[in-house]
Amino acid sequence: AHLVESGGGLVQPGGSLRLSCAASGFILENYYVTWFRQAPGKEREGVSSVTISDVTTYYADSVKGRFTISRDRAKNTVLLQMNSLKPEDTAVYYCAADPFGYGSSWSDASEYDHWGQGTQVTVSS
Repeated sequence: AHLVESGGGLVQPGGSLRLSCAASGFILENYYVTWFRQAPGKEREGVSSVTISDVTTYYADSVKGRFTISRDRAKNTVLLQMNSLKPEDTAVYYCAADPFGYGSSWSDASEYDHWGQGTQVTVSS
């Protein structure tokens, strides 16, 4: 079972990117999926999450109103649309998945069994 992120890159402040988390070996819609990010020298933080059947989505306060998480079931992927990007959004973005739901918190990285390798997002002029 693998998760592969794509869609990262260099973008100017105010720009947009769409990240994709593709699963192979398992059906991603049966999993809770969360995007995390980690900037140099900082701890990994939860960015956004979607529950099974898309009942609920969660967003970090820092990205609310700018980022949108969604599923593309036909492609077995989870997308993260990122608009109005800021330099402080610069980080490596990871997707993570777990079939059993959240324990203490959707943003607790220790809750997730499956991780991708990450994709770099750089917001700079």
